[in-house]
Amino acid sequence: MSSADTGRSRRGAASRRVPYLFLAPAIVLFTLFVVLPIGYAIYLSLRKVKVSGLGLGRNSRKEIFAGLENYRDALSDPELWSSAGRVLAYGAILLPIMLGLALLFALLLDRPRVALARFSRLAIFLPYAVPGVIASMLWGFLYLPAVSPFASVAEWLGLPAPDPLTGNSVIFAIVNIAVWGGVGFNMIVLFTSLRAIPGEVYESARLDGCTELQLAVRIKIPLLLPSLIMTTVFSLIATLQVFTEPLTVRSLTNSISSTWTPLMKIYSDAFAQNDIYSAAATSVVIAGVTLVISFGFLRLVQRQAFGSENR
Repeated sequence: MSSADTGRSRRGAASRRVPYLFLAPAIVLFTLFVVLPIGYAIYLSLRKVKVSGLGLGRNSRKEIFAGLENYRDALSDPELWSSAGRVLAYGAILLPIMLGLALLFALLLDRPRVALARFSRLAIFLPYAVPGVIASMLWGFLYLPAVSPFASVAEWLGLPAPDPLTGNSVIFAIVNIAVWGGVGFNMIVLFTSLRAIPGEVYESARLDGCTELQLAVRIKIPLLLPSLIMTTVFSLIATLQVFTEPLTVRSLTNSISSTWTPLMKIYSDAFAQNDIYSAAATSVVIAGVTLVISFGFLRLVQRQAFGSENR
């Protein structure tokens, strides 16, 4: 082999290594902040503390291997199943309302000659930019009858003051906070997808006599199916991880327990009960459920969105 060929082969090998050099920072950060914490959580979930005697000596508490005991305890805990049931009911109320409103606003804003279109998009999206803790505090004080303007209006009308933070109605109060903050993001996703549809499709449909309602039902919504699938699955994952809203509102009412959602139970086990091993096992279980949903999302998108390309 000549020296020129040797030089070309070396340059080719170096050029093939360049993409990996660019990926190295992302790989390092992903390993440090995702892979290692997940691995450490799995390690903790397989351990427990063995207490000897009264637990007062230097070696009275020893960390030992527990196997799947923490997982068995977590899955047999009635509080975890109760919190999962509440999250299921929460999601059943939240998802149709939030995604339905997002789809409605996206379709309305995509109509031709919409007045104040930019202002409307910004106004609908703006609540998403408000941090969840701040939004929960704002709505929490709006719910309190002593300071709520809704209570003042009801009193002025001679009606009983509403108290959404009592009894079973508290779930609707939490749903309202999530709807207020989540509609804007999903609307932007769906609106962007609508803007990506070629205008010739709409023009042909209008020439065939389609009204705006028929255009939305028969053309826009079917073409939005991949984006609707994406927003639905992402919203499902966020529903499984609901934590900020009920934890923040909990300080204003007695209707929300410390284990109201699975993540709140994990927080209580880890920091109130000082049982990080059980909390780690429950975290791994929830992560596994989330992983299954994510893979289901990928399979669903592949069939629905890219099925025509694979034929």
